[in-house]
Formats: sequence, C-alpha cells, structure tokens
Amino acid sequence: MQVIFDNLPTFWGGFLMTLQLTVVGGFFATVIGSIIAVFRISPVASLRGFATVYTEIVRCTPLTLVFFFCAVVLPILGVDFPYLTFAFIALSVYTSPFVAEALRSGINGVAIGQAEAARSLGLGFGQTVGLVVFPQAIRMTIPPLINVFIALTKNTSIAGAFFVPELFAAGRALVNQNGNAVIALLLGVAFFYLVITVPLGQIAAHLERKVAVTR
Repeated sequence: MQVIFDNLPTFWGGFLMTLQLTVVGGFFATVIGSIIAVFRISPVASLRGFATVYTEIVRCTPLTLVFFFCAVVLPILGVDFPYLTFAFIALSVYTSPFVAEALRSGINGVAIGQAEAARSLGLGFGQTVGLVVFPQAIRMTIPPLINVFIALTKNTSIAGAFFVPELFAAGRALVNQNGNAVIALLLGVAFFYLVITVPLGQIAAHLERKVAVTR
C-alpha cells in the first residue's frame, strides 16, 4: 500500500477532477433534464414529441459514442473547446434524459386532482407545474436522482480516454509506471470512487426511508 501514499497527490488530483466532472455534469444535466421533463408532460404535442425523441436517442446511445462526438466531431465542425469542456457537455447531455425520466416519474406520482384544482383556480401550465405539482413531486424524485448521480460519478471514467485527467486516468498512468503494484493501485482508485458514491448512496437510502414514512 506504500505505492498509494507515495502517489497520493496524483490520486488526489484525479479525485478532484472526478468530483468536478460529477458536480458540473450533474448540475447541467439537472437543468437540461428539468426542461425535457416539462416538455414530456407539456400540452403542446410538438414539445412532447421533441422530448420523447431526445430522451430515446440520447438514452440509447453509448456514452463513449457521445464523448467521441463531442471530442472529435464537434472540433471538425468548428467548435473549439478544451477537452474538459467537451467532457462536461458529454456527461451533461448523456445524463439529462435519465434526470428527465426521474423527474417525470415524480410528477406523474402526484394525484391528477392537484393539477385539476390548480387549473380551476386559473393557473397556467407553467404555474401549475412550478407551484403545485413539482413541489409535491420533488420528495419522490430526489432518491432516484441521487442514483442517477452515482451512475454519473462512475461514468466520468470515460473522460480519461479523451485526455481528461480524472481518477481512472490517473490510476491507469500509475499502473503503467508501477506494474508490480497493480492491485494496490486499483484498490486506491476504487477507494476514491467510493468516497463519492457511498455517501450519495447513504443519502439516497435515508431519503427513501423518509419518503416512505411521509407517505
């Protein structure tokens, strides 16, 4: 295990990059996913159709292919960003339909009478969703959203193949330099991933129990 302590700065740098990818990617995935979720329940057919097509195409596309498109195809089309920015875009876009489906499931869990009552009071669609439906749906939505973010944390490992020095890429570089300590180095990588995912899993379990009680 001495090799882990000797290379702790490298692990720490990869850990911070993974954490940054998770936080930034999760934030923008939530923004995009919220918009798509509202489109999915919109009374406008064209918006529902767009959201459905977007969700099915992105959700069924391999993440590696999304990264390849962002890091290789977009520069060919004249989009010039650092690879880290492309990683943010890929993770945000890929995760957004999963966020949208989690949000939509929470919204659909709210009794339809709540929306009907809001409309009878003269509230529009946006006001009904934002002021009546969504606040009730959020408590059912947070636990599955955290599970989406746990998956996002693990998906950040793909960014290492596209020149982003995240945790898995740091571990791979150390394995190449220390071939006699592969197991210890991989255990070190797993430990730092668990530092992020285990607390998220505990939060999700706590919220699920809390939601079950409030129901």
